[in-house]
Amino acid sequence: MPVLTSDPGATPVDEELSDTGERHRLTALTGLAALSLDAMASVAYGPEAIVLVLAAAGAHGLGFTLPVTLAIAALLAVLVASYRQVIAAFPDGGGSYAVARTHLGARTSLVAAASLVLDYVLNVAVAVTAGVAALTSAFPVLYDDRLWLCLGVLVLITAVNLRGIVESARMFIVPTVVFVGSVLVLIAVGLFRSGPVSTATVDGHASALADNATGVGALLLLKAFASGCAALTGVEAIANGVPSFRVPRVRRAQRAEVALGAVLGVMLIGLSVLISRFHLQPVQGVTVLAQLADASLGHNWAFYVIQFATMILLALSANTSFGGLPVLLKLLARDNYLPHVFALKADRQVHRHGVLALAAVSAALLVFSGGDTNTLVPLFAIGVFVGFTIAQVGMVRHWLLERRAGARENGSPGWRGKALLNGCGAGLTGVATVVVTVEKFEAGAWLVVVALPLLVAAFVAVHRAYGRIGERLGLGRVPEPPHRERSLVIVPVSSLSRLTSEALTAASSLGDEVRAVTVCHPDPEDRTALHALERAWAEWDPGVPLVRLSWERRSLGRPIAAYVREAAAAEPATRVTVLIPETEPERLWQRLLQNQRGAVVAHAVRRETDAVICRLRFRLL
Repeated sequence: MPVLTSDPGATPVDEELSDTGERHRLTALTGLAALSLDAMASVAYGPEAIVLVLAAAGAHGLGFTLPVTLAIAALLAVLVASYRQVIAAFPDGGGSYAVARTHLGARTSLVAAASLVLDYVLNVAVAVTAGVAALTSAFPVLYDDRLWLCLGVLVLITAVNLRGIVESARMFIVPTVVFVGSVLVLIAVGLFRSGPVSTATVDGHASALADNATGVGALLLLKAFASGCAALTGVEAIANGVPSFRVPRVRRAQRAEVALGAVLGVMLIGLSVLISRFHLQPVQGVTVLAQLADASLGHNWAFYVIQFATMILLALSANTSFGGLPVLLKLLARDNYLPHVFALKADRQVHRHGVLALAAVSAALLVFSGGDTNTLVPLFAIGVFVGFTIAQVGMVRHWLLERRAGARENGSPGWRGKALLNGCGAGLTGVATVVVTVEKFEAGAWLVVVALPLLVAAFVAVHRAYGRIGERLGLGRVPEPPHRERSLVIVPVSSLSRLTSEALTAASSLGDEVRAVTVCHPDPEDRTALHALERAWAEWDPGVPLVRLSWERRSLGRPIAAYVREAAAAEPATRVTVLIPETEPERLWQRLLQNQRGAVVAHAVRRETDAVICRLRFRLL
């Protein structure tokens, strides 16, 4: 009975493959879980970053926590609106890289890409170390093993993402819902409190509040704003990962972006209101979020639920990078700025090489930092603000070009408001970029300043290499028609066996002339073996000459490569092929028993000649 499909030209297999591909993509909800953990988890350290800066101005300075947070929330709204437009304008993903490449030129797009790559890699390291730090705070006995714990968490997240982005999203929905729900409950309950219900967490801890502060200056507010903007990292991840969503991709990604902005904004503003309401002060060894949970819910099971959910989400927020960076690497590879292997996609819509590369570099950072969050935090968030600024400037140019294109059709309605929105966002994020870089330069931000141009230089070097390769291959040009050439096949042999017979049979099928070659060294044992082989060859008489290659030194590949060069020089119009026979063992472990002579010969011939290399695999069944 025939199977009916919606497309008359489609086959059942095509339908099945299409369904399978979409099944391994994200919905708006799973996209929120897979690509927004970084932004969600930032509420654990964003408000605290503001409080720590304002604490330098004493209790009076802490009174500006809510105004600074409202400014950050306003910037968040601008970024969400902007990236919602980016999603619609660039449905292939890439975020600021795609915007810059289209509207600001290749070099600027590479700066955006490099900043995003650095941010994604640092996000993994910071997220994992922060999550493990929360764990070791609850269980101090594990402190000395924090590096191994960090590497273990990284291996777990990598393994989950190798199974597919949808699988990772499903696994992370529950901790995301628990964390967001707990924070919202904390805020709701705290709004009905007239004062803290408990201060058990701060008992015995020294205050970090300055005693000799007199006033709040504009620079201090600017620094607090820049530090608090760390809560905005991850906002761009959804725009970078649009191809990971199910159709209609743009609409689903836009919904996820708006949901992210709404939830993150509510949590940031709500927590800041509670900080002002309870007159919280930063103390050493206790997070602001822990103080808020204690003040709103009391020092009970609810307090530990929030702490545990925060720990889990911080550790898992590294998943944002695993969802966004492989897509960005794919786009860079497609544009010839990275090796093309990063554009390959495995089963379950996984860019496996991008996932593994991210895991490897992140592991190196964890080892470098010893699993210490404070070593990595000064490097964090600078890259993402560079990307924010470039994306906003690019979108301003986008709307100007849209206006010109629509001028013939009575203008482009609304372009002024959109351009103004992106322009204000570019100004705000640009200021934040400069302030954060200057403030944290000596603390380690100089590494990012150095790494950005080096990464851009690496992209350019790869692009030039691909350009030279394309020129040599004549890509984009119609090649000459194929023609037949006389062919000579050279077969290295060392003894008579079924493998030798199979090799000569295959060689006779490939070429017009076949020659067997054997290497002889001056040792008595080698000469004896050579004479035995020549007698056996004469008795066998396969119709193929056996050429003796005498070589003074103990080498196998070089004499064969030298003979190939001589043969090619003697017959320039002849295509020379070297056929290397090898056995394929029945068991994988039996490969350890092989002498690897074939690999040695192949390496020498490839390095020293232009001959075609064929490796004949003879299966031992």
